[in-house]
Amino acid sequence: MPRILRILVAVVLTAIVLYAANPSQVLRATANADVFWLGAAVALVLVDRSLMALRWIDLLVALTPGSRPPFRRVLRIFFVSSFVSNFVPSVAADMYRAYALARCDVHLAESTASVLMDRVLGVLSMVIVGACALPFARDVGITRGLTLALFIAFAACVAAAGVVFSERAAAAFLHIMNLAPVAVVRRAAESLTQAVRRYAHHHGALARVLIMSIAVQAIRVIQAWCLGAALGLELPVLVYFASVPVILLIMQVPVTINGLGTTQVAFVTFLGPSGADPARATALSLLFLALGFIGTLPGGIIYAFADQTERHGAQPS
Repeated sequence: MPRILRILVAVVLTAIVLYAANPSQVLRATANADVFWLGAAVALVLVDRSLMALRWIDLLVALTPGSRPPFRRVLRIFFVSSFVSNFVPSVAADMYRAYALARCDVHLAESTASVLMDRVLGVLSMVIVGACALPFARDVGITRGLTLALFIAFAACVAAAGVVFSERAAAAFLHIMNLAPVAVVRRAAESLTQAVRRYAHHHGALARVLIMSIAVQAIRVIQAWCLGAALGLELPVLVYFASVPVILLIMQVPVTINGLGTTQVAFVTFLGPSGADPARATALSLLFLALGFIGTLPGGIIYAFADQTERHGAQPS
């Protein structure tokens, strides 16, 4: 989807939600937000960003021995790519991270595989957190759409796991990709599949990353709950645990810039049945996006003060 179209979709969706919620009420709810709960959410976002960096660093265990860049450079790449994600769809930010790591003498297929596994385990953690909360949240207006969304995401994770751990599934995937008419696509698919399958021998790292990912999702749910409390939303915390993981999945769909627009629709749609009025649900969605931006500011500072080589990684030797 062209960039201008993504921006247009984001603007239109946001405008529709704001109009339906009454902009003056949204502004009033935001202006009256409790500073204590806002501060708690900001403190938590610093914790989840640190865990997200550590989990990706752990996934670099599958790189070719001797090719792993220094810890400081990897951290720089992670935080800068996080900042870049504010201005591009999530897929583009992932591509930037893979490319930047590849410029540090890492094979592009291996750097891409590390980012892909980070994304898959992140999605799986959202499914786990949301699925665990659903049985306890049935009596508070949770819609069937949440269950369907979690099931689709889980199915995608199972397919990815099949390629990693099953030779037959990997061969089937490559057979499908070999039907592509472009040779470079076929070669890229083969290299990426080989790189991803290395993780089948790193069970400990995958388990650690999944645990950290679950912790990240739980913290992000608590962030949303804190923001809701700041706005005076009296919703059970289980509503957030059931809804926010699906909202996070929707935010990652690359149809707008940084989930703007889709985030507003998702918060209003999934929190509304539980009793959240449109104005405060919209205000919550805007604060949640702002909170994510605050968490990426260290990357923006690093990018601003780094020279051209540091921004994109070292030149290949």
